[in-house]
Amino acid sequence: MRRPGRGAAAAHADRRLTVEPVDLTVAALHASVDDPALNSMNFLNEVAQHYPDAVSLAAGRPYEEFFDAGVLHTYLDTFRRHLADDLGLSPVQVDRTLLQYGRTKGVVHHLIARNLAVDEGITVDPETIVVTVGCQEAMFLVLRALRAGPRDVLLAVAPTYVGLTGAARLVDLPVRPVTGGPDGIDLADLREQLRRARAEGLRPRACYVMPDFANPSGVSMDLAQRRRLLDLAAEEELLLLEDNPYGLFPAGTAGRLPTLKALDTRRRVVYLGSFAKTVLPGARVGYVVADQRVAASDGTVGPLADQLAKIKSMVTVNTSPIAQAVVGGALLAHDCSLVAATVRERAAYARNLRHMVDGLARRFPAGGPVRWNVPAGGFFVVVTVPFGVDDSLLHRSAREYGVLWTPMAHFYDDGATVNALRLSVSAVTPDQIDLGLDRLAALVTDELAEPAGSVISGGAAR
Repeated sequence: MRRPGRGAAAAHADRRLTVEPVDLTVAALHASVDDPALNSMNFLNEVAQHYPDAVSLAAGRPYEEFFDAGVLHTYLDTFRRHLADDLGLSPVQVDRTLLQYGRTKGVVHHLIARNLAVDEGITVDPETIVVTVGCQEAMFLVLRALRAGPRDVLLAVAPTYVGLTGAARLVDLPVRPVTGGPDGIDLADLREQLRRARAEGLRPRACYVMPDFANPSGVSMDLAQRRRLLDLAAEEELLLLEDNPYGLFPAGTAGRLPTLKALDTRRRVVYLGSFAKTVLPGARVGYVVADQRVAASDGTVGPLADQLAKIKSMVTVNTSPIAQAVVGGALLAHDCSLVAATVRERAAYARNLRHMVDGLARRFPAGGPVRWNVPAGGFFVVVTVPFGVDDSLLHRSAREYGVLWTPMAHFYDDGATVNALRLSVSAVTPDQIDLGLDRLAALVTDELAEPAGSVISGGAAR
């Protein structure tokens, strides 16, 4: 790939050296604004814009081939008819529901409850659901509610989705890592982290987990491990924050496992959901199921969702009713089953995942230092290499080799060097995967070449 010209680089350097008046310093703002987690989120969201000609195996965005703006009006009309015909609203009430400020908890909560029953076997009262601005807001609301004092800490399976770490920073909630591994979570380490935190006088409020095709690791928990985790949470009186954006996308024929929430009989699980991967990312609609019973100061008892709604009312007031209507219409169009609605997407992701894994095997034969995992579904594959992987290498990869990926260091919180990178299969075609892997192989070869031009090899690490 051609490097930027010297003139452009010099101009950029001149801009950086320009001295302008300073009104504030970062030190005068909340510490989170300069935290690595928040910097990572912005970096990962924007790096592709700086290298538009590079093949992006970085973004965990949905496949765009099936986007169809024409269905938005259809979904809106479907939801309007639902409000009038099924819920009995007058024309004035229908317009008010869609066009006015809306109910803080949301206007499609009843349809989300039906979807959870149909697709996940989860039975919940719609009043225990808060519809949020993406799953990111759902995380923030829960963490804000749980962080009651300076003794509170959050546990999270490492490597951890950087959005969770960043949200915790915003509410001054320290995150302590729990070892992940091939079983999804090391339960012995979870017990040890709980014991250690309590011995230090701290109060572990919850543990964040992603049991299905986790971001970034791609690892899933089997059924027995899910049951053991729920038993441990009950014994330790620990909440589990279950995040499930990828659960509808298994790559094989074995079928889906029940979510933790579907197995939860003791209200240990707060369930975080999103329609970004299954309906439309641009709608920015997510939700949280929080059916834990909370005793209020006036003696009344209600779901945790009621308390989360109070926080939401001061953050986003309500989630866009128009965006909710699009999602609601999509649910109604498929009898509230997103399994039925995402048949094409599921096939595309499964095809791409197989193509990625097979492509790695062709380029890095067994026996060498390059390894990767083989997830059972989802969007991500982790490749381990025998050299450090950081943002400077990513920039060089994009600039000189024309391929983007994600350094795994972004998903750990200790700043240590990580010899691994994440590849995403979700927003690319098989041809783009091939081109991206060719370019990645050239980068890896050059990194390892001693002497230059030597060929490295590797194999799958399951």
